[in-house]
Amino acid sequence: MILVALLVATVSSTKLNVPRLRLSYKDLLSTNRSSIFSGHHGQLSLTAVFLDEYRDRLFLGGQDILYSLMLGPASSESKEISWPPLPGNREDCIQTGKETQTECANFVRLLQPYNRTHLLACGTGAFQPMCAFIYVGHRGEHVFTMDPTNVENGRGKVPHDPSLPFASTFSGGELYTGLTADFLGRDSVIFRSMGGRSTMRTETDQKLLHDPKFIAAHLIPDNDDKDNDKVYFFFTEKATEPGDREGAIHTRVGRVCANDVGGQRVLVNKWSTFIKARLVCSVPGPHGIDTHFNQLEDVFLLRTKDERNPDVYAIFSTISNVFQGFAVCVYRMADIREAFNGPFAHKEGPDYQWGAYEGRVPYPRPGVCPSKIINQPGREFGSTKDFPDSVLQFARSHPLMWRPVYPALRQPVLVKANIPYKLKQIVVDRVEAEDGQYDVMFIGTDVGTVLKVIALHSGNSLETEEVTLEELQVFKVPTPITSMDISVKRQALFVGSPAGVAQVKLHRCETYGKACAECCLARDPYCAWDGSLCARYTANSKRRYRRQDIRHGNPVLQCVDQNLSEDFDVTEDRVVYGTENNSTFLECVPRSPQATVTWLVQRDDHKEEVTLDERVMSTEQGLLIRRLFRPDEGVYICRSREHGFTQTLARLTLEVLQGETVDELMARDAAGLSDSFKDRSTGSYRPWMPCSAYSRGGSSSQIGQSRTWFKDIMQLIGPSNLPHVEEYCERMWCNDKLRRKHKSMLEKYRQAQESARKTRSKSSGERNRTPRDLSAWEE
Repeated sequence: MILVALLVATVSSTKLNVPRLRLSYKDLLSTNRSSIFSGHHGQLSLTAVFLDEYRDRLFLGGQDILYSLMLGPASSESKEISWPPLPGNREDCIQTGKETQTECANFVRLLQPYNRTHLLACGTGAFQPMCAFIYVGHRGEHVFTMDPTNVENGRGKVPHDPSLPFASTFSGGELYTGLTADFLGRDSVIFRSMGGRSTMRTETDQKLLHDPKFIAAHLIPDNDDKDNDKVYFFFTEKATEPGDREGAIHTRVGRVCANDVGGQRVLVNKWSTFIKARLVCSVPGPHGIDTHFNQLEDVFLLRTKDERNPDVYAIFSTISNVFQGFAVCVYRMADIREAFNGPFAHKEGPDYQWGAYEGRVPYPRPGVCPSKIINQPGREFGSTKDFPDSVLQFARSHPLMWRPVYPALRQPVLVKANIPYKLKQIVVDRVEAEDGQYDVMFIGTDVGTVLKVIALHSGNSLETEEVTLEELQVFKVPTPITSMDISVKRQALFVGSPAGVAQVKLHRCETYGKACAECCLARDPYCAWDGSLCARYTANSKRRYRRQDIRHGNPVLQCVDQNLSEDFDVTEDRVVYGTENNSTFLECVPRSPQATVTWLVQRDDHKEEVTLDERVMSTEQGLLIRRLFRPDEGVYICRSREHGFTQTLARLTLEVLQGETVDELMARDAAGLSDSFKDRSTGSYRPWMPCSAYSRGGSSSQIGQSRTWFKDIMQLIGPSNLPHVEEYCERMWCNDKLRRKHKSMLEKYRQAQESARKTRSKSSGERNRTPRDLSAWEE
């Protein structure tokens, strides 16, 4: 029942969730919106990215290689460092049975800023992790060197296996990592290494970490006191809570104090402040039963002016054999801290149920950091070594909080089910628009596309409207997007995949069109109509004339002074010819897939909607009439409607020719046309009439003999259109390519004439040989 409700909701909103604009790989390159770096050897095998906005550089790590790219306006300069495994390590790896290409190499997994002149780089080293310091120089310089003799052991900094996930962050000269730290990939730990303090790790205990998959790590301060800084880890693990089946997966947020040094007698060199809580991302269902998205895919911290309270955006997926679904949930740091300040989860024994701990919690409360805030008169806590053993014992046995963390509004901002791709990466930009702030989500998929999405809230309603603004095909062939970084400074995305890294502009407003209505219908917070074109919206601009409507996308209200009526007409009339008893197609493709198309037909002064059935069908590309009759003649009007705004896209006058008359004309003129082309003295064929090149060299008698059948056809529908038809036919028939092929064309023409003659012996309903057969000449 829950899944059915979710699927119904998804189907009902499919039209709105379809991207309003789809840009192909070629579109992005041709409009200068995207550029690709695939390494100096054509295949980057990207495994690590660090965007350094201070130095205006992008650092990349791949298989046995490092790159540095300058991000200047016109710079394409890049530098390379080869970094293979240490001598003998590749051979040792192969002897253990590992794959030569996919495992026994140095896959760079970590790139972190170490100081103002160096980066810390760590790689798998053919299952023997290693780290090195890369000299990158000062700001403005482009140096990129490494001393290959100064390589350190990287165990505890990156996994041995290049396929295993891990998360890291570097702060205060110390590296915090969540990973599997052994060769077999079984020792899952949270590590702190480097710096002046002792190395720290979690105990090997399934109550702390049970087969975790680490996704992200971030240092987030609690207040102005640096002693209260905490490092947050986002991961999934096997659940132990009540009501869950064996092997169920839950998403967690865990944290440790940055100044944790372990206990004096208990938890020596082990985390003494580690606690964790469940992150819930679910869709409310009937009877209080929710559909949960339990598998965490990616996390992005949207920094705000208050560095203590970033918004946490997370992509989740379902773990179900019934259907595949994805959701994006947003969490507030206040809600996360509230869960950590709440009751601990407790279980008396194996035969008891889980519940909230109701006993006395020792002081200082497990999970808090040693700081001035917790000091008492005559009792100061300078470090975690000063904590009583009772506090450390309680922390060891009660790492899980009882209350979960729910997303803002207690539901996702985006849900997608049964889609032909997977959501893998997310970054978010908070954009100032005319009517407020909007969070623009850029979501990477496993097929190399990026979705640009906003979620709108209607007043006090809990319902959100998902608006997919664009779908960008970043890479030429489908490839999983493995990393995404955003530069607000440069207004660009840096999208990584095994094939390379792409720099993609966040917006290109002129792509939406050249009219006020098209700009407003786009609903892009980056863009507004400035009176003459669709351009980048800037909040502090002095321009008075700016038109933008993100919430409703209603150009009728915004573009009222642009001669915009409720039925906006931007078309020119066209004439389309069809032959009786044949099929014909009236093309009309709306710019936006979110628009709904309707067809009207006008005959005399009467206008009505086209009746659709098995013979007359509406497609995504236009109107298909499978069999044409004389009464089908008329003016066909294609109109689109989007967000209450209607515009006419095409007005096509359909003229129907009688099939019998066309066949007779073709048969009558075939012999004359053939004779005029043949040179009886040489037996070869000349360039054929009525091409202008031949007319200039031919005699007047030959020109007179080249009376073409299409002129006779035009007499049936009026001579006023004859010059236009002649021009069209000459352009279609008389190009150089067709002249070179006139022999084969004539043969096809003869075959068509022969077929037409045979057709006349059959019933009139079977006469389907028409000038349509001349389409073969375009081959």
